[in-house]
Amino acid sequence: MTERRETGRGRNIGPARNKAKAAPEAKWEDGERIAKYLAHAGICSRREAETLISEGKVMVNGERLDSPAVKVTARDQIKVRGKIVRPPEATRMWMYHKPAGLITATRDPEGRPTIFDHLPKSLPRVVTVGRLDLTTEGLLLLTNDGELARKMELPATGLERHYRARAHGRVTPEALEELKKGVIVDGVEYASIDATLERTTGTNNWLHVILREGKNREVRKALASVGLTVNRLIRIKYGPFELAELASGTLEEVPAEQLARILGEEIRTQRMSQAPERPQRGQRPNGPRGGGPRNSGPPGRRPGGQKKRPPRR
Repeated sequence: MTERRETGRGRNIGPARNKAKAAPEAKWEDGERIAKYLAHAGICSRREAETLISEGKVMVNGERLDSPAVKVTARDQIKVRGKIVRPPEATRMWMYHKPAGLITATRDPEGRPTIFDHLPKSLPRVVTVGRLDLTTEGLLLLTNDGELARKMELPATGLERHYRARAHGRVTPEALEELKKGVIVDGVEYASIDATLERTTGTNNWLHVILREGKNREVRKALASVGLTVNRLIRIKYGPFELAELASGTLEEVPAEQLARILGEEIRTQRMSQAPERPQRGQRPNGPRGGGPRNSGPPGRRPGGQKKRPPRR
């Protein structure tokens, strides 16, 4: 379906554009909506951008915007609250070993510590790919590309989430088969879950659990429906990315030159075609560094077949 063209691209929106007649006129197809552009540039979310526009705090080529229905390109001069907005940087991604006890949010109304309290201050504005609840540990992906995060979260993309779950109760073949068929808990339907018993220690069991949806507290709720109470949960893999030997509380950037190849064409975003900036590898989060998860399985391989290098100290 062809987009409507009454939103600013292809016609002057202010005096500054009239003065820039020597510059090549950007085509409608070249640009993206201002709210999306600001989100890609790490200024704010799309919803926040629309609010800023309605408050008259966004200018394009000297003209104050009163509607988010405008497309822009990197050739336009864009200001938010009087400050020039730099064009979005290329897509980047980090793997973070989230410790238990941190909230996956920018802030918490209850004052509990969040992952962003422990991440390096030099990190650009990032969003998480999915979430891990307060007591869940393990692999959490961070990216500066909101479109990429949304694509990776969609069940249609087919990315598997692997967990190691320690659960109290009796594991039976019938329970595992019930999970595989899919269960309904409190009116919420959970798709097929592959759960394999690894070992039993007393009344506790270690299971390898594979999801393809990632709904809120899915592992805990699904296992509870078959009589198993999860008392420790570690995410060890998300799609092609593995926790492997990444120590608890440690952050590591995925090499920019490998990211597109690792993700493949189906998950490629518009920004991934941009030239990457020099990666900042081996960043250490703020605060004390914890140990890795116990019994988290044998060391794995890094994305792209790399061997894990010891974290910098």
